[in-house]
Amino acid sequence: MELSDIQDYAIQARVASVLGAKEFDRVFAGVRFAALDGSLLYVYAKDECTAADMEDDFALLIADIAGRILQQTIDVVVVLPKVLQ
Repeated sequence: MELSDIQDYAIQARVASVLGAKEFDRVFAGVRFAALDGSLLYVYAKDECTAADMEDDFALLIADIAGRILQQTIDVVVVLPKVLQ
């Protein structure tokens, strides 16, 4: 299921409120929370390095926040660079 723009922006806003503007801008600039496939959430980051950092350091936070907003359990967050979109 493709996420709507409203769902994407809601997840971004909640992550930003938890991390703060400086950290959010450093890691999540250009992020897109794209799709949900069962319990997998697909996220697109600006580049490969950022995608790896996001998946390693923030996957649990993203899963928790997105799960609350989407009202569904998210077990795995898959972060890909936008070039693979």
